[in-house]
Amino acid sequence: MSLSSVLEKIDQDLDGALERLMDLLRIQSISTDPAYAQNCQDAADWLVADLKSFGINAEKRQTPGHPMVVGHVEGDGPHVLFYGHYDVQPVDPLNLWHRDPFDPAIEDADGVKVIRGRGASDDKGQLMTFVEACRAWKSVHGTLPCRITFFFEGEEESGSPSLIPFMKENAAELGADIALICDTSMVAPGVPSIASQLRGMLKEEFTLIGPKMDLHSGHYGGTALNPLHAISAIVSSLHDETGRVSVEGFYEGVHEVSDELKRQWETCGFDEDDYLGSVGMSKAHGEAGYSTLELQWARPTLEVNGLWGGYNGAGSKTVIPSEAHCKITCRLVGDMDPVHVRSVVRKHIEARLPQDASIKWDNDIDGAKASVMNINRPEFEAARQALSDEWDREAVFVGMGGSIPIAGLFKDILGMDAMLIGFAQDDDRIHSPNEKYNVESFHKGMRSWARVLEALSR
Repeated sequence: MSLSSVLEKIDQDLDGALERLMDLLRIQSISTDPAYAQNCQDAADWLVADLKSFGINAEKRQTPGHPMVVGHVEGDGPHVLFYGHYDVQPVDPLNLWHRDPFDPAIEDADGVKVIRGRGASDDKGQLMTFVEACRAWKSVHGTLPCRITFFFEGEEESGSPSLIPFMKENAAELGADIALICDTSMVAPGVPSIASQLRGMLKEEFTLIGPKMDLHSGHYGGTALNPLHAISAIVSSLHDETGRVSVEGFYEGVHEVSDELKRQWETCGFDEDDYLGSVGMSKAHGEAGYSTLELQWARPTLEVNGLWGGYNGAGSKTVIPSEAHCKITCRLVGDMDPVHVRSVVRKHIEARLPQDASIKWDNDIDGAKASVMNINRPEFEAARQALSDEWDREAVFVGMGGSIPIAGLFKDILGMDAMLIGFAQDDDRIHSPNEKYNVESFHKGMRSWARVLEALSR
């Protein structure tokens, strides 16, 4: 089947694809607010109808929350599952939007054509790049180059409470050779990217308890244990002077980055000065001996996210507080086990409790392992070459500092590796007022998926 004719069809039908995207963007599918429950049903119905319009066997599946959309098309060659989400974030604060967030439009932004509206980038615009690529294949050839399962979720922006039960109940139907996920961005403008590793997460919270009540600092100052002093000393012990985490056993399961990945990262167009300068920093302050991208994508962290206690109101209150509190998160990489990390972090902290202090842990906080894809699978290199051909620039395997839970769920529940390929830009203002998606990202995203599907079908 000719790829060139599919790409030509995508180019010819760009206006039609944009009109369809605008229709979807007008649906106010805010998943976290019950007032928009019917809108989420409407978005799912719209997607089912759109998939059916070019021959996909699709249906809406109800859940205790918002519905899933599942579609199937048979074909030769490998079986891929494509995941996206149709729900969007709330639009608050509304007064900061330049236009109605659900009245999308094509605008000129400093000479760049953009699609402005809630969900344009996260994730309706990205989802539709794949749908439109499939539409073009079907229009030209009457079929698709491989077997495809479409899987669209309606609760990604509200914690995905229905996702795990649905995946477990429908594991046989959803299983495929590999999953494709579009909810990601490019590492730099014009640099096609495949996310091959995502950091995991461990969250902890504890209270350090000292005196049985708040104390008058005149009567007890200098003699009583001050929990704020004690917790500060413990926090300062978590890292050494080089920025390395000082917790014994913390780095178990961490692996060094390969030379080939380092090469790709060094030449991927990442602008360190812009990355740091945009948030008012002049240098990276992490673990010594690693590049900024290594620190962001491939090294674990232990961060103090909150530290408080005592009097926080106006003026002064001469008190020695009874308690001090701390919130911690750890970003995990490689084969780090969150259960092990929790154990060694707690052991480190408890070993440094002074006499007369006790600790209370919040046992409701949990964690998740990192997701590391097997980029030695031939599909990954095939997709990387397809993206390179479209963008006329070497595509790169990148990491992600954050987490996308669905990637790990595909591995744990369905036994599938996932390729994360997206075309968003860092300035797309996802989750913020005036969200946008570049028309080029949408157009070349469609062409990119057409190329990837052709490459995977060989």
